[in-house]
Amino acid sequence: MNEKLKDALIRNRPTFHKVVTFDDKRDSLLPFNFTESNVEITAALVADTNHFSAWVNKKLIDAGATYGIGGYNENRTLYKRSTLFSGIEERSLHLGTDIWAPAATAVFAPLGGMVHSFAYNNNFGDYGATIILQHQLDTVAFYTLYGHLSLADLVDMRKGKFLTRGEVIGHLGKPEENGNWPPHLHFQIIEDISFNEGNYPGVCSLQDAEKYLYNSPDPDFILKMNSFI
Repeated sequence: MNEKLKDALIRNRPTFHKVVTFDDKRDSLLPFNFTESNVEITAALVADTNHFSAWVNKKLIDAGATYGIGGYNENRTLYKRSTLFSGIEERSLHLGTDIWAPAATAVFAPLGGMVHSFAYNNNFGDYGATIILQHQLDTVAFYTLYGHLSLADLVDMRKGKFLTRGEVIGHLGKPEENGNWPPHLHFQIIEDISFNEGNYPGVCSLQDAEKYLYNSPDPDFILKMNSFI
């Protein structure tokens, strides 16, 4: 991680708005484990989106949790459900943090930013509706990506639109518009987005882990939720 970006995130951390409505005195978080060590994550479970969604919902209800959370730097088996992550080098290492909650849950801008790009990545297992914001903190530029949103959130979106801290960016999308996943937010920090528009890898191969983890540092610098797990 770039030290200038790290320092800027740490200095400004107290000022970041919550990405989702979360009251640490009332709400609880359920950490999800999607590695091969979790024997419940079978190929049959994740292949059927309705079945997978019901499993996520039951886990949250049984735990009395408001949100499920986790996934940064997690080597996941569930990406085998989609050919999107296959190839010469299979991609399985997650580069963002997922926040699992019901569809239509509001997502907020943690700090002011400009819409860099947006897209409907409509492949099975992809981001679905996606928005990328560009930010600057203490002269350091970086980006945040919001994946698996509602299609309605893209209707009035435009490049260059400015969003203020705490403004609603979008809402969690339903499976049919979020890449066929149980409703959740994929939140990712990106230092150098290169020429990508409306998309950036949220999963990489183990061989490319060092490069991508450097460019996408731990989202909890902004989310500030790990301490409540």
